[in-house]
Amino acid sequence: MRIIDLSLPIDEKAFEVHKVDIERVTHKAGIDKFNRIIMGKTLSGKLSYLLGKRILRPCDVPDGEFLSLEIVHSPVHVGTHLDYSFHYGSKSEGRAAKTADEIPLEYCYQYGVRLDLRHKKPAEAITAADMEAALKRINYNLKPLDIVLLWTGADKFYGRPEYFTDYPGVDTSAIDYLLDCGIKVFGTDTMGIDRPYKFMLKEFLDSKDPRKFYPAHFYGRKREFIHIERLGRLENLPAAAGFKIICFPVRIRQTGAAWSRVVALLD
Repeated sequence: MRIIDLSLPIDEKAFEVHKVDIERVTHKAGIDKFNRIIMGKTLSGKLSYLLGKRILRPCDVPDGEFLSLEIVHSPVHVGTHLDYSFHYGSKSEGRAAKTADEIPLEYCYQYGVRLDLRHKKPAEAITAADMEAALKRINYNLKPLDIVLLWTGADKFYGRPEYFTDYPGVDTSAIDYLLDCGIKVFGTDTMGIDRPYKFMLKEFLDSKDPRKFYPAHFYGRKREFIHIERLGRLENLPAAAGFKIICFPVRIRQTGAAWSRVVALLD
């Protein structure tokens, strides 16, 4: 079995709109952090620590090193992740919206299909007609629960400002098309399913038409769906179909999205 990684990392050095920080406590610094935390649990311990006493010293651990520790401060929408109903609004299909920890796991291990949409420009939206044409080119009929991967090639900009400006969005007609075929999860290699801010926001401000602002995301209030954002390396898939996708979400309580290590499995 061959496994292909389709995920992008959480990287504090990559260009991001939202602040990302990873605090990295080294092996040697971990000794003092251990003392500070353990001794800081009582007033007497805090005073002893401030006076220079230590309960753990470098000579007490192998090689003078403790355990490393990384503390990630990041929105759940950085890195490859799944969005679910609660992200779109408080209600979906007239019911209380569901959070990412409620995503049915059976939806996250299914056959996948890659649709080549690399011809779509940043100002454009991927429509139902685009879906039909892409499927026709690979002679594939969607099956219920297939995980559909929209290949735009925009992941090549990851880590740069262009990642947030140079990609096509997804039209609500395309979402309808997928849902009507029984699709529960679809994904894209862009940073979001709506068109870039510079197009979407300008049209909204010019027209004052609320339908111009985050139409794909807000459509999740009308119809329930799960989508993956920030996929990567879809070009590494050897064919458009014939593989399975695993996209299990990290179990975080009551969030609208959750990180996922998305991979393709090939026999």
